[in-house]
Amino acid sequence: MSRRRVRAALVTVACVGALTTAAAPATAQHQQPSQYTAKQVRHFLTHFYGNTGPTAWEREHLVSDDLKDRAEHAPPGFDLIICHSHRPKSIEIGPVTTAQSAGVGWATVFLGWGPHQEISAFTAYVDLDTSRPLKLLDVNCDIPETP
Repeated sequence: MSRRRVRAALVTVACVGALTTAAAPATAQHQQPSQYTAKQVRHFLTHFYGNTGPTAWEREHLVSDDLKDRAEHAPPGFDLIICHSHRPKSIEIGPVTTAQSAGVGWATVFLGWGPHQEISAFTAYVDLDTSRPLKLLDVNCDIPETP
């Protein structure tokens, strides 16, 4: 083999190697993260609960099957999704915590009942797995502990 051919072969291998190496980070950047972020969970919960609670469509399509089943078996008049028997006048979402190792995110949901009225609260949980759409996974109607 002539020197010219050897050199051409080496240049070709080097170029292919450089292109492969350069393309790898670009491919990695386009991969979808495996878990939702706290910001995404907050956005979901804020829109899910809205100002006065989720709509019928949101309850049907954005709640886990297990929680829907539990809500159907809640005591008459009690809305498990908002942990109360009445629709609030306002809803606020507290800070979101994500437990990446457990694959769950949660936030305290505050229900307002009007001026000079007591506020009630519960915890809402969301599955962080991005292979599935965000859904309300569970609620804990016990009053959340404050640090």
